Amino acid sequence: MLQPSLHPEIISAPCQPRRRFAFGLTARAFYLLAAGFLWLIPGYFFPRIAWTMLLWDALILLIAVADGLRLPGPATITAGRSWLSVPSLGTPVEIELSLTHQNNLTLDCILIDDLPLELLENPVPHSLRAWPRLSATLRYTIHPRERGDVTAGGLYLRYRSALGLVVRWAIAPLAQPIRIYPELRTAEDQQLFLARSRQLDLQLRQMRHRGLGREFESLREYRPGDDLRDLCWTASARRGDLVTRQYQAERSQPVWIVLDTGRLLRARVRDEKSLATSAAEQDRQPRTKLDYACSTAVALAQLALYSGDRVGLLGYGRGIQQQLLPNRGAAHLRQVLESLAQLHAETSEADHLLATAILGRLQPRRSMILWITDLAESAMRPEVIDGAAQLLRRHVVLFVAMAQPEVAAIARAIPDTIEAMFRSAAAQEMASRRDLLLARLRDQGAITLDTLPSQMTASVLNHYLSIKERSVI
Repeated sequence: MLQPSLHPEIISAPCQPRRRFAFGLTARAFYLLAAGFLWLIPGYFFPRIAWTMLLWDALILLIAVADGLRLPGPATITAGRSWLSVPSLGTPVEIELSLTHQNNLTLDCILIDDLPLELLENPVPHSLRAWPRLSATLRYTIHPRERGDVTAGGLYLRYRSALGLVVRWAIAPLAQPIRIYPELRTAEDQQLFLARSRQLDLQLRQMRHRGLGREFESLREYRPGDDLRDLCWTASARRGDLVTRQYQAERSQPVWIVLDTGRLLRARVRDEKSLATSAAEQDRQPRTKLDYACSTAVALAQLALYSGDRVGLLGYGRGIQQQLLPNRGAAHLRQVLESLAQLHAETSEADHLLATAILGRLQPRRSMILWITDLAESAMRPEVIDGAAQLLRRHVVLFVAMAQPEVAAIARAIPDTIEAMFRSAAAQEMASRRDLLLARLRDQGAITLDTLPSQMTASVLNHYLSIKERSVI
């Protein structure tokens, strides 16, 4: 299984003071100062003893000043951040923070990593003890919430000495660009699909016939009637006799992944498991339909490249956001992942006919096209249906429309009130209209899927392998 490296770079930098006077008393110092008021109790009976409170507080402040002067400057502390796993949706990401300093004191530190909302909803303080001239590290896990390009901020540091009377603030400028990728599927996740792909490949090797297609297979001696264009002149010169190239039917086919990034793909959905749980257990940030589409695109690209096919990508809204011509290899898969990470849902309806025209120009020969979109709930015939129908004249089109889980649940539910009955009727009418549009597209030769986002990946991979098995491309 092709899996390129996508880890962000490791970054480190010396700390800087957050402000000119970045000092403060700790809670321990305030407790000790407040303890001086206890001298007021005997001072009520012996007024001279009340002056002891001032001496006590002055002593605590003097010790605190000495403790603060012993604290090392921020420039002597070096902080670092490294990403131990690829930032992607649906996968926990482990981050390692490190501190080193060349001072003689042991520092008790509180670290707050300034990560954007797309990576972490609420920053969490982490405690770390940094020993002299030794690297101190800690690891914590986050769950990315949005796909795309973000910027990780600095690392905020609060440290104190062993006495713990004075605290000092600093910041490490660790700002770096981070790209959050779609959900990445491992070989274990796709084990069944890979096994089926290997079986299909063996079957196709046994069934293919020499002389068909234009993919080179072997050399043989020239026979009367062979096309002179197939002569291999270099091999003929070496052997001193005419040698002909033999060709076989091409096993590598272009597979285009076409993703709609219009307003309909902005909708956030929860899978059926989330709908069945309580509100407290539900994911705080449900994914958009475009996120599910990108995850499916990654899975299909991995499987298609593993199967020897060439993969192209077209992401479009009102214009073309991302475009990759069909190719193969790990480097091309890396380009596919980078392009998918940069797709963003737009607020307007996508221009489906523009995508159809560009795809027809980029891919004049027959290919398989996976088109992931959704159908607008309007009385007019959706433009995307017309675009897909145009492509059917030359290509094999796998047309995927993502259903809304909440609407599907309402349509299946048995209403118990009048309001629920109207809601159920509206949901059923929407479902029947979708079925009618997809049936018309199916009558023209398309392979259609009306599936829930959480079930889309498995359905698409199964249909891709079925298309390969039937050799209809």
